[in-house]
Amino acid sequence: MLGSGAREHALARALARSSTTAEVLVAPGNAGTVSEGGEGTAPIHNASIARLEAAPVVELARRESVDLVVVGPEGPLCAGVSDALEAAGIAVFGPSAEAARLEGSKAFMKQFAARHRIPTADFAIVTDMAGAEAEIRRRGAPVVVKADGLCAGKGVVVAQTEAEAIEAARAMLVERRFGDAGSVVVIEEALVGEEASVLAVTDGSALFVLPVARDHKRVFDGDQGPNTGGMGVFAPSPHVGPELLARVEREILRPTIDGMRADGRPLRGVLFAGLMITPAGEPMLLEHNVRFGDPECEALVALLDGDLAAMCASVASGELDPTAVRVAPARSAVVVVLAAAGYPAAPRAGDVIRGLDAAAEVPGVAVFHAGTKRTAEGIVTAGGRVLAVTAVGASIAEARERAYEAARRISFAGVHFRTDIGASVGVASR
Repeated sequence: MLGSGAREHALARALARSSTTAEVLVAPGNAGTVSEGGEGTAPIHNASIARLEAAPVVELARRESVDLVVVGPEGPLCAGVSDALEAAGIAVFGPSAEAARLEGSKAFMKQFAARHRIPTADFAIVTDMAGAEAEIRRRGAPVVVKADGLCAGKGVVVAQTEAEAIEAARAMLVERRFGDAGSVVVIEEALVGEEASVLAVTDGSALFVLPVARDHKRVFDGDQGPNTGGMGVFAPSPHVGPELLARVEREILRPTIDGMRADGRPLRGVLFAGLMITPAGEPMLLEHNVRFGDPECEALVALLDGDLAAMCASVASGELDPTAVRVAPARSAVVVVLAAAGYPAAPRAGDVIRGLDAAAEVPGVAVFHAGTKRTAEGIVTAGGRVLAVTAVGASIAEARERAYEAARRISFAGVHFRTDIGASVGVASR
């Protein structure tokens, strides 16, 4: 399991529950990705690795006689880690670098969507400040400004004024705050409505669509403050009913999979469609990712029964086995992210975390580590998003109550989290 966040912790636990798994190595892992196994689960250990790049990953997989590599974050996928593993004869769950361009370049994704007639916001691609300012003034506000490349969830600004949009473009194109990732900028129409995350496991042809999740990107309650990598999620989202989900599969997921295959870059792994459901009930594509989302993954894994390792292995072999896992009936999940002091601008590290055992005692709760490490003082903060408190229940309301009860049992200096995850449930589904 490649990665070090809460997504990787959740996946490692799920992979360890497979009857065919002897051991799960998490590289590099975090303070939580270690267990002795037992009760039908394989042991989980961290594995030291210099960088999540092709050569070190292949070397580690060969040294440890790894049978299957599951890639968590987008960076290694865009850098070609899956290609290197396949070339070395090692099974991998995660797309090629060519397929990962769907996430690695927002300009590529928008052009792909336009070419394959996938509904998305109107857009323009600019490479200099004069072009950006002209396009922003032509469109007016609100308007969305996106850095083309990977920015860890921080390269998107939904500007409410032209001045704010121009400043965002200047930060990307002139000040180069995101380096080369901001050398190309996408300026697009600002859509309004209800956001939804629809993920599907795919072998490049067949699809297994997972329950719909609702992420919360803004750092503060009421969707206020700057965007983050995600402050919490609930699933399944009642805002997307069966009829609308079928439309999403027909108009967005299936054309993407078929289009990527037709373009000679088949996508194997996870297709993540970040959507806006407009007030008219129209699903519009905001972004595509090519891996499990974080914190969506923590919720979705909690809703699945069966053998996730078998499903990942089937995708790696090119023939998806949709019977390997099943969605549990009448089960809901809520994830509350606990963030470090100063997140997202300048997260502070080194604060001792207390109450982890007490939180885990709440029924239906699992606490997944993200930015944590072990020290002589105990487990301390080591990143912006520190923990993902995940709860399941018979309803969103029950899962939400459990998640917040557990979150309140955890403490560290400067801890902050949103208190409104799942509060919007109750709106009629379409």
